[in-house]
Amino acid sequence: MKHIKIFAPATVANVACGFDIFGFALNNPGDEILLRLKEKRGIVISKITGDKGMLPEEPEKNTAAVSVMALLDYIKSDKGFEIEIHKKMPLSSGLGSSAASAAGALFGANILLGKPLEVKELLPFAIESERVACGTGHADNVAPALLGGFVIIRSYNPLDIIKIPTLPELYCTVIHPSIEINTEYARSILKSEISLKDAVKQLGNVAGLVTGLFTGDYNLTGRSLEDVIIEPFRAKLIPGFYDVKKAALMSGALGCSISGSGPSIFALCSSGETAEKAGKAMKEVFNKIDIQSHVYISEINEEGPKIIES
Repeated sequence: MKHIKIFAPATVANVACGFDIFGFALNNPGDEILLRLKEKRGIVISKITGDKGMLPEEPEKNTAAVSVMALLDYIKSDKGFEIEIHKKMPLSSGLGSSAASAAGALFGANILLGKPLEVKELLPFAIESERVACGTGHADNVAPALLGGFVIIRSYNPLDIIKIPTLPELYCTVIHPSIEINTEYARSILKSEISLKDAVKQLGNVAGLVTGLFTGDYNLTGRSLEDVIIEPFRAKLIPGFYDVKKAALMSGALGCSISGSGPSIFALCSSGETAEKAGKAMKEVFNKIDIQSHVYISEINEEGPKIIES
């Protein structure tokens, strides 16, 4: 193959109680990445659609290009790529937009190069590309974007990624309000130290969420979707957040919190019907305070990136 088009999924990171260690992939929304293999070394970003004005075309600043170049350097390849990026999700949304670009580009490039690495082995290159986007090499977006499903980052040094099963009827409602939150700023407002009381409560929720997903216990999963450390700070950046959260829970959602650093808000639900109902209620809250928003309803994406054209 000389060219390939990849669907790369959006992701929800942190998942309430799991700051920088939890993330899961969505079927909707997601980006499309088109790669063409070249005999000449180097990366060219030939086309960007969607939020073009916000996405750098310079290869050294673009997460898709940076991650693929890191792969080429690692395997000592003299090949190159022309990359088109078709953004199907908003940037700076808390849905892992930069991670989707990197994951999709890496996944496609690895295939065109003859699969020199397993998909999981591509993660370090995707993590490094995240430093270009937000200054921090975290994996809670790129890991689920590459591997699909619900992912735990147990350790960064050494890198230890665990994919765990999710509940069979689990749906996610995501609402993206038309406001902007800078990821670096959203990290800078967090405390560097926490109380023992908060740590104990958060650890209990982390253990409860993992157990709930493994055992198929919807009630335990919902009770564990509580963030006492990060959410109180970032909620201040999203007008109407607690009213939106209340609307989701009153509609039957298992739990609701901020996706990544925001401003998107996610709610996990036990059925598609409940997810639709929660999305409508959440949107009504933003409508009342004159903030436009877009709702996405999705099952959990278990496969990660996929080929849509070759």
